Amino acid sequence: MIDNLLNKKAPRFLLKDSNNKDTSLESFKEGWLVIFFYPKDNTPGCTKEACLLRDDYSVIQSLNAQIIGINTDSVESHRKFQEKYKLPFALLSDEDGFISKKYHALYNIFFVKFSKRRSFIIDPQGVIKKIYKSVNPAIHSTEIISDLQLMQRKR
Repeated sequence: MIDNLLNKKAPRFLLKDSNNKDTSLESFKEGWLVIFFYPKDNTPGCTKEACLLRDDYSVIQSLNAQIIGINTDSVESHRKFQEKYKLPFALLSDEDGFISKKYHALYNIFFVKFSKRRSFIIDPQGVIKKIYKSVNPAIHSTEIISDLQLMQRKR
């Protein structure tokens, strides 16, 4: 169950980004990490979510946080999506859905697999501090900023 991940070490991963470069959870040890799982590149909700995160990226970075997106699309699909919308953060390809499943963010319908729209905030120690089980793409970026600010004030 997804709630069992809260306040636990984030599941490790090693996935290819849009440049076919290996990226792991350990690549983000310097600060906070926002992982957003999303269903499909170039769909309306996913594009809105990614572009709003892009627009707020400098604010999120100023909170010592990085962003990565993960779904079951290919490296090539991610490359095109990232270039088309000038996304400044990594998009990772989880084509077999293995990592999405670890994060309880996988729909598996017969032979079709795709990521659910879910997000996680992971602290600098690699612990999941916030889980978004239901994401509204239109306001998600501002929710993340607000939650990062709140969590960092509590430290």
